[in-house]
Amino acid sequence: MFKKYFILSGIISALLLFLIATIYYPGGSVYDKNAVGFDWKNNYITNLFGEKAVNGLDNLARPWAIAAMLVLSVSIGVFFVQFSKKIMVKSASNIIRYFGVGAMVCAFLTVTPYHDLMVALAVSMALLSMFYITVFIFKSKLLFFKILSVACLLVFYSSNYIYYANTYTVILPTMQKLTFLMTIIWALGLEYFTDKKDFEAIK
Repeated sequence: MFKKYFILSGIISALLLFLIATIYYPGGSVYDKNAVGFDWKNNYITNLFGEKAVNGLDNLARPWAIAAMLVLSVSIGVFFVQFSKKIMVKSASNIIRYFGVGAMVCAFLTVTPYHDLMVALAVSMALLSMFYITVFIFKSKLLFFKILSVACLLVFYSSNYIYYANTYTVILPTMQKLTFLMTIIWALGLEYFTDKKDFEAIK
């Protein structure tokens, strides 16, 4: 039973830890350094990881946020491993598994001073793994997940375009949270509402 719901339990735990972190965040954002507390519209999730908050105070949210990112990364990493077992094509299965896990290792390491490099690596590997999964979903009869996968990838690509093109940055904090949410919904849906049989005939 625990093994079956490991991913769900991990994601719920991570979200609760992130919520606690936002409560302890002293304040400040790129738009208002004197703001009090965590502003869901203007603060990035990554603001929770710094030793200092944007307003210069000691960041009491940091240990909670790091714990949350660790639990979330492990949970999504396990999802990639579990989903790869549903794919009969070994080469594709390996890409989904190893690039997915690699992406989650780098995702956790975004809490370190190597944040920018880890973001680039995590995004590149995650998108490759997600693209392979989407290809197999499109070869299946899973209509809902075809739509969800396209929506998830569009949000993911849009967030990264805004980040790297440095345009429309006013909506980037919201897009970052939407990307997190869409990825979580996508992963949970594929974990608990698809089966190996859905992909058995796909070569």
